[in-house]
Amino acid sequence: MNAITILALSWQHILIVAILLVLLFGGKKIPELMRGVGSGIKEFKDAVKEDEKGSENKTNNNSSSN
Repeated sequence: MNAITILALSWQHILIVAILLVLLFGGKKIPELMRGVGSGIKEFKDAVKEDEKGSENKTNNNSSSN
């Protein structure tokens, strides 16, 4: 089975997930939860950028010393 087909969500699925989130966490906790998810994604992106810069510097140092 195709992975894209498995991950395809219709509007009904998204609505059910949203209702479950409201029931589980309540209306006041959801913005806090989303802020936490957003900051986690931002930290992950920053870490990936730092790792890419570090690997570029290592590559440049190795090629200049040869």
